[in-house]
Amino acid sequence: MQTKLARIAEVARAKSNEVFTALAHFINEEMLKQCHREMARKKAAGVDQMTKEEYEANLEGNIADLLTRMKKQAYYKPLPVRRAYIPKAG
Repeated sequence: MQTKLARIAEVARAKSNEVFTALAHFINEEMLKQCHREMARKKAAGVDQMTKEEYEANLEGNIADLLTRMKKQAYYKPLPVRRAYIPKAG
């Protein structure tokens, strides 16, 4: 996978106007598992409040579901943001 990513990066640097339209075929379960392993453990939970440890409890199923949604282009629909206004002096 690293060789393919390196080649994409090389093309992107050489041809700054190049448009990449179909990169999803480079993504597979093993690559997603590797990305998960490389993530730092002490990061905050996501907007869905799921921690890395919780995601890891069913890693195979979660990765398979994620990959299926990505391939079907089932777009991510974020949860509403909790906004906090901080008063400013002056």
